[in-house]
Amino acid sequence: MYVDAMITPQPLTTIGALARRSEDAGFSGLLFTETGRTAYLNAAVASQAAPGLELSTGVAVAFPRSPFVTAASAWELQEATDGKFRLGLGTQVRTHVVRRYGADFEHPGPRLRDYVLAVKACFSAFRTGKLDHHGEFYNLDFISPQWSAGPIDAPDPEVDIAAVNPWMLRMAGEVADGVHVHPLGEPGYIERHVVPKIAEGTANSGRSPDDVAVIVPVMTIVGDSDEERARERELVRASMSFYGSTPNYAFIWDEAGFEGTTARIREKQKAGDFKGMAAQISDEHIATFATESTWDGLADALVSKYGGLATRVVLYNALADPDRIERYGEVSRQISSR
Repeated sequence: MYVDAMITPQPLTTIGALARRSEDAGFSGLLFTETGRTAYLNAAVASQAAPGLELSTGVAVAFPRSPFVTAASAWELQEATDGKFRLGLGTQVRTHVVRRYGADFEHPGPRLRDYVLAVKACFSAFRTGKLDHHGEFYNLDFISPQWSAGPIDAPDPEVDIAAVNPWMLRMAGEVADGVHVHPLGEPGYIERHVVPKIAEGTANSGRSPDDVAVIVPVMTIVGDSDEERARERELVRASMSFYGSTPNYAFIWDEAGFEGTTARIREKQKAGDFKGMAAQISDEHIATFATESTWDGLADALVSKYGGLATRVVLYNALADPDRIERYGEVSRQISSR
């Protein structure tokens, strides 16, 4: 099991130093989210500053970029990292895609499936000079040497997708190389949905479930004193209330024994009561959906909770406090060396 650190893209003048520090600390890799800044540019700078790190987008928004543009960016990053880049893609939600990016969103699941296949067709085209993808949403059949990145001395990038519901998980098993589990993806959800649905998808495409990486972001509460852990717990409580406000994720709470959590959070959200949103997340929620430990016990706690389920664990808040990066990095080193 590999351990990465999640990071929100930073100013390009600062990301190199942070990448080098993360590599020196012992992390397996960095996973770049995409918010106001692009994941790809941060990954490019990190690839040159810390060549030993595995880098991934987790996740880059797919639909506003053409599959060819995305494939070309991933191809260059795969070359720059000497084969240590993973392309993580997601749909985002309708409001962002339509009203912020000005792109189409209809039928997001089937559209993302076609998008993944189109990206992989572009990878093939860069090697062969022949582009021939005709899907439900994307038709790509023209490339010339002038407009091709050309072959590289590395395998094609792995393509991962963010998936929550059963259809998307099954689709990931059919066409993707990995699944980004939602930050609320506690072990019970992974066992009930992620693992069996990926297996169904791989069976449909004649592959093994071992061919699909399970990438799990983990919220941690760690410290050697009650006071230190109490501060961390409140930060995690606020993060969980943010993620838990999305209706599509309500079933994850419900199946874990916390029925109605999303409805209660949304009631507070509509009133603009952010403290009230966080108050809907009980200590019992946190015990189920986060990992709490002392520093000495964190590696064992993570292995006990996610060993056998996750291919890669992504520490959600490892880089949030500069004073704790080396301590989290040592935990990563301990786990990855087992």
